[in-house]
Amino acid sequence: MAQVTYPCYWQKKDNNKQWYWIYYASNGKAISRSSESYINRADCTHSVNIMKGSSGSPLFYSE
Repeated sequence: MAQVTYPCYWQKKDNNKQWYWIYYASNGKAISRSSESYINRADCTHSVNIMKGSSGSPLFYSE
């Protein structure tokens, strides 16, 4: 098994045997989880790729 490096995404199965992802920060702490679970792992992977692609999205502030 490959050594885990952080930050990273982990794909896991829930109690219903559906896939979800968790994002771990550089300190190894979980800071985000997918808002839904996926029947197909490919759909879960697609969701991760969308998140990875949004890293350049604008950041908005609220007063």
